Amino acid sequence: MPVEKTLINGNLNGNAGLFLPCFSYKLHIGASTAMLIFMPLLTVKKNEEGLLLEHFLQLRVPAAPPTYLRQLIKAGKVKRAGTSLAITTAVHSDDAIQLPDSARLKIFLNPKVADSVLPEILYESREILIINKPSGLAIHSGQGHESDNLTDRVKEHYARQKTDFQIAPIQRLDLATSGPVLFGKGRKSCAELGQLFMAGAVKKNYLALVKGKTAEQGTLATAIPAKGKMKQAVSGYRRLAGNCSASLLEIRLYTGRRHQIRRQLADLGHPLFGDQRYHGPQPRRLERLFLHCRRLAFVDPFNAEAIEICCPLPDDLVKLLEEFDIHCSDI
Repeated sequence: MPVEKTLINGNLNGNAGLFLPCFSYKLHIGASTAMLIFMPLLTVKKNEEGLLLEHFLQLRVPAAPPTYLRQLIKAGKVKRAGTSLAITTAVHSDDAIQLPDSARLKIFLNPKVADSVLPEILYESREILIINKPSGLAIHSGQGHESDNLTDRVKEHYARQKTDFQIAPIQRLDLATSGPVLFGKGRKSCAELGQLFMAGAVKKNYLALVKGKTAEQGTLATAIPAKGKMKQAVSGYRRLAGNCSASLLEIRLYTGRRHQIRRQLADLGHPLFGDQRYHGPQPRRLERLFLHCRRLAFVDPFNAEAIEICCPLPDDLVKLLEEFDIHCSDI
């Protein structure tokens, strides 16, 4: 039978060995093989005494999305002395907090690497770039996102390729919303694509899970606050699937006001799942807003070709639908 031994700070079960200050390693020794497993280890400092585990991890692994860190904790993968910890656990000075062996986590533990990782490229031409933005990643630099945001990652990507042109996002998705984001490559491209959005020539369809049973379809035309004024916002929706407690909607935006979908559906009495701001349901297994841009369509202003980008619903949202026994082939 294989024997499992543990190296802590470079010592194998207390014996002197190579000094490895930030990690623990598990060494599985069998009849003829040995396997060394990377186990990140974070030691709590005196000034971190009393922090909740969730806040401690956010402080020590700032490159990781908070939702990802919460998922690790809830899955029992964050331990102290071999025991899984809860989100509400308080850490103490000199505690050794053990994290799992995870390729994704290794990236987040190296901020220089994390900041340069580009999400999936959905489409690229000489003038256009479309990126699949994950939930939790801001598009622009801002408070709390100064060191990691999608625009900086895109610029770093092209800087490594030694390209010399302006690149900028043409549209905006909220921090918690996932889906395709359009970038222009070069000033002319940014201007042309910006005009498409201003003219309403870019079609955007979203998927949202909302509370309760909605009508089969409808149009929402209401005034909502925008830049200190009340402005008209128009959205259309159709119900794809659902039950008495929840409805999966496909939503088409005709205007682009901030929080338009979230506010209009909350005002209708059907707030989005995961939407704390507008008092939506908060299932424990949902760590984000259930809002995803599924489709982006427009005519390329440079070659007149039709571009249609369809972005599948992320796995975590698919799993939530399965738990609610909501099934829809059209997602």
